[in-house]
Amino acid sequence: MNRRAYVAWLALGVIWGSNFIFMKWAAEYITPMQIVLARVVFGFLPVLVYALVKRQLKVSHLRHTAHFIVMACLASAIYYYGFARGTSLLPSGIAGAVSGAIPLFSMLAAVILLSEETFDRHRVLGVVIGLLGVILIARPQESDPSLGSIEGVTFMAVGSLSLGVSFVYARRIVTPLQLGAAAMTTYQLGLACLILVPLTPLDGAADIFADKVASSGLIVGLGLLGTGFAYVIYYFIIDRLGAVGASSVTYIPPVVALLIGVFLVGESIDWLDWMAAGLILGGVLMLNRRRPASE
Repeated sequence: MNRRAYVAWLALGVIWGSNFIFMKWAAEYITPMQIVLARVVFGFLPVLVYALVKRQLKVSHLRHTAHFIVMACLASAIYYYGFARGTSLLPSGIAGAVSGAIPLFSMLAAVILLSEETFDRHRVLGVVIGLLGVILIARPQESDPSLGSIEGVTFMAVGSLSLGVSFVYARRIVTPLQLGAAAMTTYQLGLACLILVPLTPLDGAADIFADKVASSGLIVGLGLLGTGFAYVIYYFIIDRLGAVGASSVTYIPPVVALLIGVFLVGESIDWLDWMAAGLILGGVLMLNRRRPASE
C-alpha cells in the first residue's frame, strides 16, 4: 500500500543528494548569494501552487508574520547560504557528507534551547562521533586547500546549526499554530525572497546562462526540484509514512552526494573522507537509536 511512498522516499533522498553538485556547478559562474536567491525564487513557485491547491493559505495567518520572518531567515536564507558558500569551497561530495551532520546540530540546539530535551549516553556518544567526523573531514592539519577546507566545513556547520535552531523554533512556536506544512513553507520561502532580493547584488548573475548545464541545474535541479517539489514530496511521505519515517530520508543525501562526486564528476575523495562520512552517519544513527523504556 505504501509502495509509492517508499519510491517517493528514495526519490527525495536522490534529489536532495544531487543538490550539492548543482550548487557546485553554479558557484563557478555566480556568487553564493545569487545561488540562494535563485534557489528560493524557483523553489517558492511549486510550493505556492501546492499550497493554493490544498487551500492552506489564509489572510488570518498574517498575524504570525514575525514568526514567518524568523523561519525565513533560519530555515531558508542562512541555511541555504551556509550550504551554497560551503559547497563552493569544498568538493560537492564532501559538502554532501558534511550535510549529514544536520541531525547532530539539531540535537545540540534542542538540548540547549528546550528544557525537556536532555542528553543521555547514546546521544552524547552520537554527537561526539558525528562531530569527530566533521572535524576529520575538515582536515585542519592539512595546508593543501584541495584536501579539505576549514572555511568550507565551517560554513556548512553554520548552515546546519541554523536549520537545527529553526527546528527548535518551529517546535516551540510555529507548530502549535497548526498552520499546515504547505502554508508555512510558502510563507517561509516567500518572505525569504523578499529578504534576499535587496541583499543580493545581481552583477554578473547572467553569467550562469553561459553554461546550459549549470543554469539548468540551478533552476530546475536545485530550485524547482531540489527545493520546491522536494517539499511537496516530503509532505506526501509524512502523510503516508509518518514524521519518523519521513525524517529517515536524511540518511540518503550524504551517500548520494559522495557517489555523484566520485563516479559522475570524478572528484578526488580518499579513504579518510569516506571514514569521516562514516563517522558522521554513525553518529546520527547512534543519536536516533531507540532507547529502552527503562532509560
